[in-house]
Amino acid sequence: MKIKWETADLQHALRLIGGILLLVGFGSAIFIYLTAENDSSGGLGYEEEGGSVYPIMPEDSKRYLRDLELYSGKTGVLTDKFSRWFVGLWHGKSLAFTIACIAILISSGIFYAARHLPYILKSDVRSEDNREGTE
Repeated sequence: MKIKWETADLQHALRLIGGILLLVGFGSAIFIYLTAENDSSGGLGYEEEGGSVYPIMPEDSKRYLRDLELYSGKTGVLTDKFSRWFVGLWHGKSLAFTIACIAILISSGIFYAARHLPYILKSDVRSEDNREGTE
């Protein structure tokens, strides 16, 4: 009887922690999205296209890509693109989306653990009660 109460309390606590984590994650993501600006520093210049102005980044130039491929091959070009993409996840407005996704993943794991907790505890209790060969 004691295990049922402990299970219910633990499930409730895990659900509460998961909910709080989800709310804090989304709140942080919204705050970051509203206050962050996309940084365009490091540009070589600007180009106008369709009434909008875009920065020209050094990694977007054909010379940069040609030199990179010449020195490190196609693998170097792909590695450079991947590393720039990964670094970009942690700056500006994309950081807000990254934090929201991390909050969803972690809270989903906590909710999953809370939902499947009775099955885990029941299997542990059975193994203690069914001591094979002790008596």
